[in-house]
Amino acid sequence: MDISEYKIESHSELKLADIKTNSSGSFDLREDAEKRLTENIQKMNEFQNKLYAQNKYALLIIIQAMDTAGKDGTIKHVMSGLNPQGTQVHSFKQPSVEELNHDYLWRAVKCLPERGSIGIFNRSYYEEVLVVRVHDLIKKQNIPAELITDNIWKDRYRQIKDFERYLFENGTLVLKFFLHISKEEQKNRLIGRIDDKAKNWKFSPADITERQFWEEYQSCYQEAISETTTNNAPWYVIPADKKWFARLLVSEVIVQTLESLKLKYPKVDQEQSNALKDLREQLTNDLI
Repeated sequence: MDISEYKIESHSELKLADIKTNSSGSFDLREDAEKRLTENIQKMNEFQNKLYAQNKYALLIIIQAMDTAGKDGTIKHVMSGLNPQGTQVHSFKQPSVEELNHDYLWRAVKCLPERGSIGIFNRSYYEEVLVVRVHDLIKKQNIPAELITDNIWKDRYRQIKDFERYLFENGTLVLKFFLHISKEEQKNRLIGRIDDKAKNWKFSPADITERQFWEEYQSCYQEAISETTTNNAPWYVIPADKKWFARLLVSEVIVQTLESLKLKYPKVDQEQSNALKDLREQLTNDLI
């Protein structure tokens, strides 16, 4: 698959309204996409094993979206083949009192994946330039008043880019996905959560409240993505009206990224190889 179509390049003028939310790429049949997803899950498992064994790189996957866009489902289906030993998933909700008493990146830094691991952020520090901005929560944070200037969002974009550059230069690759759902499809999914008793638990009145700020969120997402996409930490805008295609596309980006690392299992030198042969001989002869 050509994933470049969905990658947002640096300094590009992103217009979310111009990007289709119901695209399925070159896949006309859901069955074909699901078959490809199964193949990608297997590839991710193989790459993860090498990533873990090599212990040089880490991969951080960030998933952002409007409510009902499929963040949880994407994580569940795309990451289903990964070894839990080398994978951590963190969900970022409303910050606690302790978290508000630190800088806004603090709670994310604590959850970064270690070398050889894959970390998945369900929402992330990007909430600080999205929900905080939409609801003007910046004034309720413990920040000196003189630092809350008209340039605070530009400052945060710069800080985030510097942070992600720092991660890259220390071996952590960052992939950022925005699941792009239409307002109509969100309405249908919300209604579905109400009508299906098995999904009632998923419905939250807060989803309706946030829906009223749809345009504000679209504007903030558009600016945040444009301002923070880089070659080393790119944003991908994923059409999300068709869940099966969104999941496939996310898996394809991850697979191609891991493939580009040319991961290999560590090789032992001759001295280590001789030592292993000696140990094998001792085990075979019940000497140890």
